Amino acid sequence: MRITWYGHASFGIESESGIRIVTDPYDPNRSGYRSFPEQADIVIKSSSSDDGHNNDHLVPKKNGSRVVDALEIAVSGKTATSHGVTFRAIEAMEHEHHRDHNPDQNAMYRFSIDGLEVVHMGDMGNRLSSSQLDFLRGADILLALAGGFPGIELHELKMTIDETKPRIVIPMHFRTLRYRFRNMHWIPEFLKYFSNDSIDFAFSCEAKISKQDLPCDTRVLVLDYF
Repeated sequence: MRITWYGHASFGIESESGIRIVTDPYDPNRSGYRSFPEQADIVIKSSSSDDGHNNDHLVPKKNGSRVVDALEIAVSGKTATSHGVTFRAIEAMEHEHHRDHNPDQNAMYRFSIDGLEVVHMGDMGNRLSSSQLDFLRGADILLALAGGFPGIELHELKMTIDETKPRIVIPMHFRTLRYRFRNMHWIPEFLKYFSNDSIDFAFSCEAKISKQDLPCDTRVLVLDYF
């Protein structure tokens, strides 16, 4: 599996067979991150109402591509399958004391690709319930909201990671030099919760991960943005 962090909550995830998934696409003009460079077979978004996460119309598509709304899956209690990839989801919500607007309902979602269980935290802003924690268990790769408020508070995220024990945590949704908004932490605030010898830096916006690469204990893998 090849994973590329485009910025904010958006990743490109490509299987060994060439199936390409884009998560939670941002608006390049609004966010400051670059336009999406490659076509997607599947675009999945945690919300249809949050313009930081729902810009599927800005992602180049292949013939037969599909847009998946994770919140619709969560509300229905069903799954969605496209190009051989099955998506599950559970409802989530932005921080209940969001300073700019009423908290947006969204979803966390997960899927398996090349034998790896990938979980995306959507735009979760609150301490996780027992059912939400159960949803995260067994993740090989957790795409984690590492910028703090208005996302999940960092100490609560660390408790979530300690409880669910993902094999690899890839931080997202934090402040960077390119991101135009200044309402989140820089990555060092998140890394303070981990020992130095449990943190890896890709020094690139992409990494290749296989089942054989998974560590026994949780490690953090920091990607650069695209």
